[in-house]
Amino acid sequence: MKNWFTQRKVTKCALALGLAIVTIGSTAASAADTANKEMTLMLDWFVNPNHGPIVIAQERGLFNDQGLTIQIQEPADPSVPAKLVAAGKIDMAISYQTSLTTDVAAGLPLIRSATLIATPLNTLMTLDNGKIKTLADLKGKKIGIAIAGNEEATIGSMLQSQGVAFDDVKIINVGWALSSSLASGKVDAIWGGLRNFETNQLTLEGYKAKAFFPEEHGVPSYDELVVVANKNSYDADALKKFNKAIELATQYIVNHPDQAWKEFVAYAPDTLNNELNRRAWQDTLPRFALRPSAIDPVRYDNFAQFMFKHKIISHAPKAQDYVPTL
Repeated sequence: MKNWFTQRKVTKCALALGLAIVTIGSTAASAADTANKEMTLMLDWFVNPNHGPIVIAQERGLFNDQGLTIQIQEPADPSVPAKLVAAGKIDMAISYQTSLTTDVAAGLPLIRSATLIATPLNTLMTLDNGKIKTLADLKGKKIGIAIAGNEEATIGSMLQSQGVAFDDVKIINVGWALSSSLASGKVDAIWGGLRNFETNQLTLEGYKAKAFFPEEHGVPSYDELVVVANKNSYDADALKKFNKAIELATQYIVNHPDQAWKEFVAYAPDTLNNELNRRAWQDTLPRFALRPSAIDPVRYDNFAQFMFKHKIISHAPKAQDYVPTL
C-alpha cells in the first residue's frame, strides 16, 4: 500500500500501458480464434465413452490450442458418416477399420487419419450360466446379430477354430435388441455385443455374460474405431493437429481417469452421467489408442486379405493407398 501511494504517477502510467497491452493481446487472441481452422467431425453414433478423447479434447480446449475449431455432430443414421466424408459434405467421421476396408474396396475416396480405439470391442457373447462353456457348445444353437454382412467370415472363423461349421448354427437378425434377445433366451449367443457395453448392461440387469473374443479365435486383430477423411481433399496439417489434440486428451484420461470422467459427463450430463456409462468408461480406458497417428500397415493388409478370402470384398486394397503417414 505504501508503494502505491508514493508512486501514483508511475503506477498510473504502468496501468495505462498495461491496458494497452491487454487490449492488443485481446485483439490478437480474437484474431487467433478467427484464424482457427473449422472442421466438422461426425461421430459413428451418439456420444458415449468410446469417444472419450474427442470429448475431453473439446472440453479442455485442446483443439483450440492446436488452432482448430471442431464441430462435433451426432448422426441421425449411423450408416452415413463415412459416406458424407467421401462426398465432401463433412471433414472427418468416426468409422471402423472393418467398414473402412469395405468402403475403400468399393471405391469410396477415404483414408484412415487416426485411431481412436486400438483393439476390437466386438465379441461373440453368451450368458455365463454353464450352458455354453466353449464355442464348440454353440453347435446347433441360435446366434443373434444386429447387422448382416460379414457374419459368415467372422462368426464362421471363430466357430471353425473349435471344429464347428458355420452351417451348424442358426443366424437370427434381432436388430439392436441384442442384450434383451440373449437375456430372454430368444437366442443362445449374440454377435455385435461390445465387451465394454453389453457386458455391463447385462450385469446391471442381473445377468452375467461370457465373451469369446474374435482376435483369440481366428479373426485377425483390427482397430475398432478410426477417424476417416476424404482422400482427395484432406488437410494433412490440420489432421496432424487434430491427432495431437486427441493424443494429449488420451494422456490426460489415462493419468487422471476419475477427473476425466467428471469432465466427460459434463459434456452432456443428462445422457452421459449414468452407471452403465461409468462402468463402460472404466472398461474402455485401456482400449484408447495412446498414439492416434501410429499405424501398422501390415495389420491393415492382413485384415483386408481376411475379408477378401471370405468374399466380403471383391479385392483387397493395399494399406499404402488409404492409410497415409501423418
